[in-house]
Amino acid sequence: MADNNKNKGFKLNLYWMYAIIVGALVATFWFTDNAATKTMSMTEFEKTVKSGGVTKIIVYTNSNEAEAVLTDSLARVVFKAQNYEPQRGMQAKVKTDIPSSDKFTEMIETWKQEGVFHGEVSYEKGSDYGSWIWSFGPIILLVVFWVLIMKRMGNGGMGGGGIFNVGKSRAMLFDKDNSTKVTFEDVAGLAEAKVEIAEIVDFLKNPGHYTELGGKIPKGALLVGPPGTGKTLLAKAVAGEANVPFFSMSGSDFVEMFVGVGASRVRDLFRQAKEKAPCIVFIDEIDAVGRARGKNASMGGNDERENTLNQLLTEMDGFGSNSGVIILAATNRADILDKALLRAGRFDRQIYVELPELSDRKEIFQVHLRNVKTDGSVDIDLLSRQTPGFSGADIANVCNEAALIAARRKKQAVQRQDFMDAIDRIIGGLEKKSKVITEDERRSIAVHEAGHATVSWHLQYADPLIKVTIVPRGKALGAAWYMPEERQIEPKQALLDKMCSLLAGRMAEEMFLGFIDTGALNDLERATKMAYAMVTYYGMSDKLPNISYYDSSGQAYGFTKPYSEDRAKAIDDEVQAIINSQYLRARQILEQYQRGHHELADLLVQREVIYTEDAERIFGKRQWLSRTDEIIKANEEAKRARGEVQADDTDNDTDPQPEGTTPPPFNQ
Repeated sequence: MADNNKNKGFKLNLYWMYAIIVGALVATFWFTDNAATKTMSMTEFEKTVKSGGVTKIIVYTNSNEAEAVLTDSLARVVFKAQNYEPQRGMQAKVKTDIPSSDKFTEMIETWKQEGVFHGEVSYEKGSDYGSWIWSFGPIILLVVFWVLIMKRMGNGGMGGGGIFNVGKSRAMLFDKDNSTKVTFEDVAGLAEAKVEIAEIVDFLKNPGHYTELGGKIPKGALLVGPPGTGKTLLAKAVAGEANVPFFSMSGSDFVEMFVGVGASRVRDLFRQAKEKAPCIVFIDEIDAVGRARGKNASMGGNDERENTLNQLLTEMDGFGSNSGVIILAATNRADILDKALLRAGRFDRQIYVELPELSDRKEIFQVHLRNVKTDGSVDIDLLSRQTPGFSGADIANVCNEAALIAARRKKQAVQRQDFMDAIDRIIGGLEKKSKVITEDERRSIAVHEAGHATVSWHLQYADPLIKVTIVPRGKALGAAWYMPEERQIEPKQALLDKMCSLLAGRMAEEMFLGFIDTGALNDLERATKMAYAMVTYYGMSDKLPNISYYDSSGQAYGFTKPYSEDRAKAIDDEVQAIINSQYLRARQILEQYQRGHHELADLLVQREVIYTEDAERIFGKRQWLSRTDEIIKANEEAKRARGEVQADDTDNDTDPQPEGTTPPPFNQ
């Protein structure tokens, strides 16, 4: 509470300057007469009064001055040289110095006796505020304006640092006094990454245990992985676990429009880190400042980003000693980082944070479901199996989306169907049941999707079917959900099977409708890319075997191709041959299971959504055990061998689709 009260103190900002200016204008208007005034000698003043156009005389007793209020007609004569034009509410006055108020009073009595003045006479104390404001007001305003500008430039006018502190580091400091709530317990999965990160934390806590064996503290560790896999969360956990100071900032914080600012901030960051050593410095999205030098030459002779990178390289491993300072950095674009930044001595370790596997996804679901109110129908194992390729951020989104869907449906707890709908929502988009689709279009979509389902059901390496729908969702008029197999390497036959199932929708249209349409665009795009990858990347072509034109460095080949025109034609011919062979293969499978395809298409037209159990009832049980089930079975057998699982706990290990896990049929 004390800190909050301290921050509530008076702060002079630009709005106060506006208020002062407005106040000065109001004061000027208030303390100055709304009149046109002309100063003249006593003789001229007397002539003016005797002309008969004076309505009132004001005598200022403390300043020996007198004013005469003129009529409009007389004012035109007096102010003729000033092009006077009377305005509404304005008084014309003439002003003069008098010897004394007593003698001037006698003169007024004489004017009244002579009949030249019949107006009112008043005696007042004069005020110098108006003249004082006009004399010194502008100077005061300039001084106030200058003080405000200097204060803003020094404290906060330049994005938090001010122009005088623009070279200071913007790193946030976390130490044992900060209430950081993220720990390693909040980071699910990432077992290998946590081991290496925990070792660094332990090194800082107990350096003697390592140094006595001749080990040296690592200079830095680079967290590399796809977006949403938990790199920043892992760094936050380090801040929560370590009892040492932790500096955190983004790579873009080094970038500024002023020359030399980035390098200055790097120097200031490491200066603060040395003072707090041993400590950890975390730079998020380091690719903003660590991009390889010399690839994007700037028009000018000085590239500010490269200067910042040069200073960072020097601070991390130069002549200066940074003992006790460990650099953690995170990026999903390690391929574009400068090689000098990645060498040993700067980033000694590259920790790969990959997309979570099956067991990791289960742990992530358990973490994110802590605060979600669920019922007994939610099966974490099923959710983990139906979200392959999902990152930790995607899984967090699934849990949040399921809770929103359940709340929208006025439920008391989040159920399994809510999670299924959330997964469908994230993968395919919102259902568009209001979109107008003719019966012919619905039939065409059903035939197309049934073709995919029929062929994939009878191919060994095709992904197992989960759900098929002809309800428009997102940009797609129909969609099929499969459970992709999590393979580390893909055999050639797996690529061919997937290509065949992709082309099955177009073949079903051609066979059973007699025409083809534009609905297969996405299928053709994916199949074409897969075929070109087989020929040009993986060397899986019969005519062009064992040749790869893939560039792992990310530099590509510029404007030239690494092969001749004849080779380019050979690649195109081979790709076309592969696609044609799988297109004919899809035709053979559809001819063999034509009856089942028609039954599946009719069921789709009738119900709009079908599930695994419907395909199993029509075609029979799928004869190939999915690789996910094989992994689960192998893990259970390994646990049984170690005595961790009882034998009767694995009665249903060979069942690829446990009972009760298939969502109920959708009723339109």
